[in-house]
Amino acid sequence: MSPSLETRQDAVKSVPPRSPAGEAFNEVLLLVLRLNGSFTAAGEALAKPAGQSLARWVVLDQCRDSPATVSDIARRLRQARQSVQRIADLLVADELAVYQDNPQHQRAKLVALTPAGQAALASIDTAQRLWCDALGQATGEPTLRQTAAGLRRLAEVVDAGQPG
Repeated sequence: MSPSLETRQDAVKSVPPRSPAGEAFNEVLLLVLRLNGSFTAAGEALAKPAGQSLARWVVLDQCRDSPATVSDIARRLRQARQSVQRIADLLVADELAVYQDNPQHQRAKLVALTPAGQAALASIDTAQRLWCDALGQATGEPTLRQTAAGLRRLAEVVDAGQPG
């Protein structure tokens, strides 16, 4: 075995184990990643009967209460502006949204829902409400409130301690 390979293997072997708190954090991380996949699949299934995808639903939802710029939507979703722009363009092409002039910025148009976009969103909302009610009942409100509080705290800590 070459000395450099032995050195690399020793370095891997010498990584200290996580602390108990680090192990707990890792367990939560892996569960959240698993849930992300489950929630993505559920979101796609909920949006499909309305002829939408999860990505389109999420952008429609960001314009629910008032028009928003693509940059604002991307920032709130923590997504790349270009990805949101592509979806917004598709929504506009399908007449689910329109671009409106933005009185606060000459070039950054506002994305606003059309009546067809509002109807698609309402259809998804109905399906999502039924799904949430069923899973909420199966899980129990106290457990969900406690979980939400824990995840809120975890999000604050993760946001404050981003690597890099």
